[in-house]
Amino acid sequence: MKITEKMLNDILAEKRIKTVFQPIVSLRDGSVFGYEALSRITDYDFSPSIEELFVLAEQLSKVWEIELLCRSVALKTAYTKFAPPYFKKLFLNVNPNIIHDKNFKHGLTIDFLKQFNITPDKIVFEVTEKTAIKDMSSFLMTIANYKEQNYKIAIDDAGAGYSGLNLISDIKPHFIKLDMKLVRNIDTDSIKYAIVKSMVELSHISNISLIAEGVETFEELKTLINLGVQFGQGYFIQRPDENIKDIDVDIVNEIIDLNWRKNHTSGRQASSIFIENLCSPAITVAPNVTVEQVYNILCKNKAYQGICIIDNDEVVGVIMRINIIILMSGRYGFALYQNKPISAIMDKNFLCVDYETPISTVSHIATLRNQDSMYDFIVITKNNKLLGTVSIKDILQKITEVDIQNAKNQNPLTELPGNKIIEQHLKDCLEKQQNKSVIYIDIDNFKAYNDVYGFEKGDMVIKFVSQLLKEYISENVFVGHIGGDDFVVISNFEEAENICSELLHNFKDGIMNLYSEADYSRGYIVTKNRKGVVEQCPLLSLTICGVKNAYCYYDNVISLTEKLAKLKKKLKQKGGNNYILE
Repeated sequence: MKITEKMLNDILAEKRIKTVFQPIVSLRDGSVFGYEALSRITDYDFSPSIEELFVLAEQLSKVWEIELLCRSVALKTAYTKFAPPYFKKLFLNVNPNIIHDKNFKHGLTIDFLKQFNITPDKIVFEVTEKTAIKDMSSFLMTIANYKEQNYKIAIDDAGAGYSGLNLISDIKPHFIKLDMKLVRNIDTDSIKYAIVKSMVELSHISNISLIAEGVETFEELKTLINLGVQFGQGYFIQRPDENIKDIDVDIVNEIIDLNWRKNHTSGRQASSIFIENLCSPAITVAPNVTVEQVYNILCKNKAYQGICIIDNDEVVGVIMRINIIILMSGRYGFALYQNKPISAIMDKNFLCVDYETPISTVSHIATLRNQDSMYDFIVITKNNKLLGTVSIKDILQKITEVDIQNAKNQNPLTELPGNKIIEQHLKDCLEKQQNKSVIYIDIDNFKAYNDVYGFEKGDMVIKFVSQLLKEYISENVFVGHIGGDDFVVISNFEEAENICSELLHNFKDGIMNLYSEADYSRGYIVTKNRKGVVEQCPLLSLTICGVKNAYCYYDNVISLTEKLAKLKKKLKQKGGNNYILE
C-alpha cells in the first residue's frame, strides 16, 4: 500500500511522527558516542516507509514541512529522554536539497535549540550521499555557515551514492558513515575490506571519524575494530528503540576484548602483536576447480596475490599469481594446463601459522623459506580453519610502524608510553566519562640518591619502579612514564587501592638491593644539599596519590593534573612511603 496525498496531509496535521534512537558506539571501548534519530510514521495498520513519505512530499513541494516535523519531534523526544548534562551527539538525517532552504535555516537557529537546552556542537547533520545535490555551490555555502556555528556534519551512506569521494572532498565533514552494503560480510569480502581499509587511512590523514552502519555480526564487528574504524552502529550492537537503553554489557565486553586482542602498537613490541591483526580475507576455490578458472579469477582481480585451495574446510594448498601466470604462458602452457584441476599444480608446502602467533615470529619464519617462495603470502588459521592471509609487505609495514611509534612515544629508559600517549589516555578518560582512577607516582629523595650513587644507579632505580608497575599492565590498567622519577597509572576504581598498597609493599622489599649495606642499615645517606651543606637524606620512598573522576568532574587534563600536584605536595610533607586515593 502506497502513501497518498491525503495520508501525507493527515501526518502533517496530526503530527503522526515518532522518533526512535539507535546508539553510535565507540569501537574502542563500547561507550555511547551519540544517537541517530530515526523518524517513523505512526497510527496506520501498515508500516509506511519514511523514505516513501519524503518522495511524495518532494512531488507535492512539502519536503520542508515534513522535514521540520521530523526534526522538532526528534529534538523534543531526545531531550526529554536524555538525562542532562547532554554529552552525547544527536545525529539528524537531512535531505541535502533542503539544508539551504531559507525555512530550514530559520527552523534550526541557535534560538530554536535553546528551548531544548541544546548547544550546536551536539547536533550532527547527516547528509545522505544517495541523493543528487541540485545546487552544489549554494549547498556548500550553507554547510560552511553551519560549521561556523559549531554544528557538525556527517556524510551518510558513503560508498552508496552518486558523488562519492568528490562530495567528501568538497564538504570536508567531521564524520563519514560507511554504507551498510560496505559493512555487510566485510570479514569475507576482500574488496570491501580493502575499500574500508583505505577509508581508515583517509580518516587518519584528514582527521575525519568513520562510523560503520549496519553492523549485524560479531565477525563484522571484529573486522571493523581490527581495521581501526572509530565508531559503529547496527542491530548487533543495538536495534533502534523509542527508549534510551544501556548497551548490553556483553557487547561492551566484546568490544573491549577485541581491542585488547588487537594489541594497539603504542608502547608495545612486535613480539606482542598477533598476526590475526594483519589478517585479510582470502579468496578460495575447491581442489577440482580447473586451472583455467583460477587463472581467469586472478586475471580479473589484480589485487589478489594468490588463492587458497580448500577441501572440507581445510587449506590443502595455495597457488600464487606469478606461478600460475608462468605456467600458463609460453607456446604450450595454456593448452597443457587449462583443463587440469588446480590441485595438480597447487603448492602443498605453504607457510601456515595460528592466528595468535606474534608478527615478529611470523616474520622470522617467513625469511627462512627458500628464495622462490620467500614473498608468498602466509596462511592464517584459527582452530585449523582458514581465517585469511597476510602478505610479507603488511608484516614489514607493521613492524616498521611499531618501531617508529615506539621510538616516538616511548620513554627510552623504561620502554613505557611517554607524555603524548599519557595525555591521550587522560583525555579519553575525561571525555568518555570513564569510571577510572588516575594515580600519580613520585620517587622521593631521588636527586640525593643520584648525587651519591651516580646516574647509572639512578637509572636502575627508575627501571626498578617501572618493572614493578609493568606487572599491573592489562586491558584495564595503563602505565606511563612521564619522565624522570614520575609515573602515572590509569585503572578501574576497583583495582586502584590494591595497586597502590602492593606497589608500596614491593618497593620497600626491593629497595635494599639499591643501597650499600651500611647506608641501608643506617637508614639514610650523607650528601650535600644545593647550598653545599652536608646533611642526612632519607632513603628512597614513594609518594602515590590518586583521584577518581566519578566523584569530581574535571574540565580538562590540566585541572586533573593540578589536583594531583596539590595532593602530592600535601602527602610529601609526611615523609616516607605513603599513598592517598581521593
